[in-house]
Amino acid sequence: MGAHHAATGAAAWVAVAGTVPYTLGWYPVSSSGLLVGSVVCAGAALLPDADHHSGTISQSLPPLSRWVTRGVSAVSGGHRNGTHSLLAVPVATGGAILLGLIGVHSETFGRIAIGAGLLSVLLVAYALKAFRLTKEGTWLRSWVLAISLSVAVTLFSSSRWEWLPVCVGLGVSVHIVGDMLTKGGVALLWPWEPRPPRWWTRTPGLNRVWQRGGNIGLPILGRTGSAREWAFAIPVSLYASYGAVAAVMGMLD
Repeated sequence: MGAHHAATGAAAWVAVAGTVPYTLGWYPVSSSGLLVGSVVCAGAALLPDADHHSGTISQSLPPLSRWVTRGVSAVSGGHRNGTHSLLAVPVATGGAILLGLIGVHSETFGRIAIGAGLLSVLLVAYALKAFRLTKEGTWLRSWVLAISLSVAVTLFSSSRWEWLPVCVGLGVSVHIVGDMLTKGGVALLWPWEPRPPRWWTRTPGLNRVWQRGGNIGLPILGRTGSAREWAFAIPVSLYASYGAVAAVMGMLD
């Protein structure tokens, strides 16, 4: 589910970039970077679903989000294909790197990464929609909130924009892993979609890992929206909230 994907993205950023207790600190950032990055990573964790032209995020920032989802769906072969494959991670990360190169110099803020800010407008809008902070029909509010929060991202990126590709790559990765844990699986090796042999499809258990259509998964969470998914999402959401509170406290010190 969209909100659960967003929560896992935020939690992943807290774990990887946080320096407070119960975090890994593999890519440490400041308190502001932890807070802003968790929002952006929550949005990046929804990026693979940009292949679904009628999905929730297609309504997040109209009409731009609709154009994006229609274009991505056409290029990636439809839902749970290209954007849910191993190829999606370097493509999304590389796109963020290229956008981060677009910037202007300001005497007040130094180098301002305009490209990072533009990408963040879309990612923040995705996150706000997933967390139900914006609703369909409130397009003006969606644009105002997304642009306002993205200004903070842009200014933070002025001194160190390279955190954005890490954030995007991480968000896309946790989305793919999350969908692999549900019943449908993903086309992990797209555009190559090898089909399992007949004996495999007839073997209980194995046929859920490498599925008849070529998708790969480990469906320990069952169907999307199942009780097991909710049981997983609750502690993940609490952990992401912990990281946000820790980041705010760090900014106030």
